[in-house]
Amino acid sequence: MAWLRRATVLGAAAAGVAAGYAGVVTGAVTVDTGWGRRMRALGPQTVEIAASRETVFEVIAQPYLGRTTRAMREKVRVLERGEDIVLAAHYTPVAGGRLTTTTVETVRFERPHRVAFRLLRGPVPHVTETFDLTEHTGGTRLEYRGELGTDGGPIGARWGTLVARSWDATVAATLADIRREAEHRARR
Repeated sequence: MAWLRRATVLGAAAAGVAAGYAGVVTGAVTVDTGWGRRMRALGPQTVEIAASRETVFEVIAQPYLGRTTRAMREKVRVLERGEDIVLAAHYTPVAGGRLTTTTVETVRFERPHRVAFRLLRGPVPHVTETFDLTEHTGGTRLEYRGELGTDGGPIGARWGTLVARSWDATVAATLADIRREAEHRARR
């Protein structure tokens, strides 16, 4: 019977660890102790877009400040909207699509040259990001930069490496979508 109790305790512990992991991955649980905080850069990623800076800015701002399209509703939900700042939930599939990370972020708009994001809740305790738009010959240069912070010293840093890899891939896909839509609007 002792083996049954040990198996039950180990099973319960494994279930607790799995639930905790899923909570952190999905953003439902944010570990923010400040202990052993490690910071790392996100990006930079740059994309050249054959469209005006104002057009690119409008493409970025539209799901937040305007009407959210059907396609974007699966990715973004505005929780609170001000004139130049919103509180928004972002949904990103992870773990091969089995889980969805939900981040809650403020998004601040400095027309027409910058959009800034600050994480309030997510899989890590700290993320700040900017999309900076500069005019150049033939269009706009969109540059992404960010900073990601984790707690827990070396273990948290390893977690940060995994999150940053996924975060950078998500941003790269977003930049490609912004470029495609802005250039489409510019051709019309």
